Order: sequence, then C-alpha cells, then structure tokens
Amino acid sequence: MERPAYLLELEKPLRELEKQLEALHQQSLENNIDMSAELAAIEEKLEQTKRDIYSNLSPWQRVQVARHPKRPYALDYVAALCTDFQELHGDRQFKDDQALIGGTAFFGDRPVMIIAQQKGRDTKENILRNFGMPQPEGYRKALRLMKLAERFGLPVLTFIDTPGAFPGVESEARHVSEAIAVNLREMTLLKVPTLAIIVGEGGSGGALGIGVTDRVLIFENAYYSVISPEGCAAILWKDRANAPQAAEALKLNAANLKELGVVDEVIPEPLGGAHNDPAAAAAALKDAFTRHLDELLAKSPEKLLDDRYERYRALGQFREAAAR
Repeated sequence: MERPAYLLELEKPLRELEKQLEALHQQSLENNIDMSAELAAIEEKLEQTKRDIYSNLSPWQRVQVARHPKRPYALDYVAALCTDFQELHGDRQFKDDQALIGGTAFFGDRPVMIIAQQKGRDTKENILRNFGMPQPEGYRKALRLMKLAERFGLPVLTFIDTPGAFPGVESEARHVSEAIAVNLREMTLLKVPTLAIIVGEGGSGGALGIGVTDRVLIFENAYYSVISPEGCAAILWKDRANAPQAAEALKLNAANLKELGVVDEVIPEPLGGAHNDPAAAAAALKDAFTRHLDELLAKSPEKLLDDRYERYRALGQFREAAAR
C-alpha cells in the first residue's frame, strides 16, 4: 500500500526502510536476480520498526497522529458506515456553518441523525470548513437537528474532530459560549440514544458542544482535552515549545481518558494509525457503534435520561478539607 506523502517526524525511519525496500525490489527486477531473502529481511525489519514506534508513542506524538492531514475525517466515516446520507443545512437564525454538518442517514437498517465536525483536505476546503472550528450557528444547527431527531425517534451519532470552537470576534459577537452552553444542557435531556466518537482532535468546549452523549468512544490515537497542548504550554510556561510536556500533564490521550472514565471505549487503530488503513478503522468503528447502539436502543427514554445523568455526575473527584 502506498504511504501518504506527508510524513510525521516519528514516521521518517519507516520511510527510509521503505526506500531501501523499493530500491532492492527495483534492482531485483532490472538484473533478474532472486533477492527474495533480502527483501523478506527488510520487510520483517520494517514491520518490527513500525510496531516498536506505534506501541510506544508519547502523548505528544499521539496528538501529532490525531492531526495527520491524511487521517480519515468525519465524512469519510459517514460514507463508509452509512447509506443515504442527506445533509440538512442552516440554524434558521443566521447561516449554514460548513465546519459542523448534519443530516439523516441509515446505519445498517436503522435511520439515524448524523452530527459531525468536518475539516478540509486542502487550503480551499479548509477555508470553507473554517479548519474544523464551528461558529455559534454550527452549534445551533446541531441542536436543531438533535431536536428533529428526538421528534422522530432517531438515535444521534456525533463525530468529534475539532481543535476548538472558532474564537474570532464575530463568533464571540454571536455568543458562541452561550450556544455551546445551551447544547450541553439540551443534550442531557434528549429522549433518544446518543453516541459520540472522537475521530481526531477533541478540543475544549468546541468538542463538548456535541459530546454530551450516552456513550463517548475514542480512537486509539485521538485526543480529548480542555485545552490544546500548545495553549496549555503558552499559559503555564509562556512558551508553546513546552507542548510535549503539557500533553503529558493533561492526560488527554485515549488510555488516560478511559482510565479516568471520561470515555467508555477506546477503538483500536490499524498499525501506523487510521490514515494507513481507513477501511480497517471504519470497520472497527462500525462494530463499536453497533454494539453500543444495540444496548442503548434497548433502554426506555426514562432509563436513558437516568443513566446519562449518573454518567456525568460521576465524572471528576473532589476532597473535603476540614475547617481550620
């Protein structure tokens, strides 16, 4: 399989081995020499190096993988998992936000409502999608569609992939924090099953605005955090160069989040990350969605609300100090 042209720093040793493999294969063809033993040895070394690298990623390296420009985005997963996706537009107040999309689709034979944050692949699309950073109208559109789903008894599937809500002056002028806050409240009250998957970046309130769901899943190399590592480093150390240290301290990776109870399941990725085998990543997500939806659909609306309440009440810890 051809590897993406874009390489992370951690992937460079793999690329060197692949170049050796390609050169040796070409030499074998040009000179009609059997070099199968040498080719097998390099292939074995390549696979072992890949395992060594991806089984020992630091939190900061996982953030880099989550941001890989070739990583599958929300619409890639929707296309792989669903049929008959019909996008619905607008918040009925201001305009249509292309960073946050939604619409009806079939997941297997089940009608569902899709809510998804979408990034762009190139400069033109990134401008259209606002680099995956929704504005207030995006969250209001999401809420409109969630209420529509509730009216027709449709489960809601949300795909989280944003560095955060757009922090520009125009976004603040249209009350982005209020739009997110309303979503947090209203999502706790939806009487239909809700299920979120963090496919890449899960940044701050921008992610949480569509993430207050019955179950929260996360891909192995995705992250979910109250702030980006760079933002945290700029505040605490006054230097964004401390982002790796911040990523370690924030406990923003999938394994930490599962241990802390913030997410319900970590979905394994193909060796080398989801961008190396999008079909396998989609198949793993389909299996997880199916299992969790089966469990949620078996519950009454009252049970869904009670369990959702208990889930979010159980997050976090506190200590009571004796009065002095």
